[in-house]
Amino acid sequence: MRPFARLLAACAAALAFVAGAPAQAGGAITIVAAADLKFAMDEIVAAFRAERPEARVDVIYGSSGKFHTQIRQGAPFDLYFSADIAFPRALEAHGLTAGPTRPYAVGRIVLWSSTHDATRLTLADLADPALGRIAIANPRHAPYGMRAEEALRAAGVWEALQGRIVQGENIAQTAQFVQTGNAGVGVIALALALNPTLAQAGGYHLIDDALHEPLEQGFVITRRAADNALAHDFAAFMDGPEARAIMTRYGFALPGEAAR
Repeated sequence: MRPFARLLAACAAALAFVAGAPAQAGGAITIVAAADLKFAMDEIVAAFRAERPEARVDVIYGSSGKFHTQIRQGAPFDLYFSADIAFPRALEAHGLTAGPTRPYAVGRIVLWSSTHDATRLTLADLADPALGRIAIANPRHAPYGMRAEEALRAAGVWEALQGRIVQGENIAQTAQFVQTGNAGVGVIALALALNPTLAQAGGYHLIDDALHEPLEQGFVITRRAADNALAHDFAAFMDGPEARAIMTRYGFALPGEAAR
């Protein structure tokens, strides 16, 4: 099974498992995170577990918009990392968080392909039918899809691409479409393009961030986890040097820093 196919299957299995699993002596938390964080967050969680081996930390990756809806409906999540800071701020406004929304990164979007030299492509080139289908995340609930549509519209190619666009439920599935050849080019997260699996399979072209609204990302501790010490400890770990170094390595700009 392809890496991103495994990711999507694992997310569904993890959601079913964590809902009824008992807490361990060291505490337990369930984190839901935007799919662009998959590789960076896996490393951050591994570093946190190295310091807290007695704790259980479960992570589910997917669409920021869908997680927002699930939390509003009472889903048992303790921390929520969104690719669009507006989603956790909306939860905060509805009294569903244990504190204020915390900015944690600014994301970037890129053109990526495993069959074409994406390093030489521009958004204008996507109008060429020879490139095949173009994959983006679903703009209705995936922040990276929203920014992809904005950039394509700003570049004047959105209308020309109608009929050739395929939409992933989240940015990981979008990358999977391109990786498996179901799309010729994708607009995906820089953080995914920098992962060794994708970096070895193809190159990328960084999209000018002036063409879309900033991908300001934020997280919250949910109201459910207000008294969960482990949730607060993990939130503090995200502000530490080890987590920040990992985020930087995956192409994220950190709060207060300029986007790359």
